[in-house]
Amino acid sequence: MKRQNKTSRIFLIAITLLVLATSCVTPRKVNYLQDMTPESQIELENRFEAVVSPYDELFIHVFSQRNPELAQPFNISQTNNFGYTGGQSMQTYLVDINGNIQIPVLGDVHVAGLTRLKIQDTIASLLKQEGYLTDPLIQVRFANFKIFFLGASGSKTITINNERCTFLEALALSGGLNDYTKRSKVGVMREVNGKMTLRYLDPRSSEVFNDPYFMLQQNDIIITEYRRVKFARDNWNTTLSWITSITSFASLATSILVYLTLNNQQQY
Repeated sequence: MKRQNKTSRIFLIAITLLVLATSCVTPRKVNYLQDMTPESQIELENRFEAVVSPYDELFIHVFSQRNPELAQPFNISQTNNFGYTGGQSMQTYLVDINGNIQIPVLGDVHVAGLTRLKIQDTIASLLKQEGYLTDPLIQVRFANFKIFFLGASGSKTITINNERCTFLEALALSGGLNDYTKRSKVGVMREVNGKMTLRYLDPRSSEVFNDPYFMLQQNDIIITEYRRVKFARDNWNTTLSWITSITSFASLATSILVYLTLNNQQQY
């Protein structure tokens, strides 16, 4: 019986050491940009400007320095129902399913696939061509540049004010990755030509800088998952309880069996 108890203790210790060894978090598993040094200089291959897609919201304001009163008809009135949101006379335009916005007087203007600066140039050109304004100045900004984070430990919506967000910036704004997040499978989901795509990036390597998904677009979704050792660690207490219970039951059963055997021997 003593030998069995000793064997059980050795078994529990071995299991404990095995779990601790597999769940050990080392710098190699979690540190960011491990191959970079203070002298590293990496040229970014991607020069990214966000482009407009259907269902985006845009702040647009038209004005003129020479004739500011002539620019007013092209701006949505604060008293109508076109979606004015207030703040610095910037109005909100929703891009429809066909990629168009409707600007007063000008009517439908196709903006899907264009950058913010290109939209400014397009509207300015239309105003000049139609003879409405000789010196139009256009301000266009995204009203809904958001990144969504679906992390292993929770979710978060990140609002970007400057219309530019990198993969690493989004991770920082989300609170960073905990030690038990799988670094090799940090996914970026993105809608491309009407289809959802998924690409995995690894923030431990400087190669991430030249990945085509490093520069995030509006409405990108970052998805992370736990490493397996996280579940092993979380379930260890339950497993240990079961092992302890089974071992105790086996010891009790053995004790009863030994007692019955000795008792029978004494009767004979």
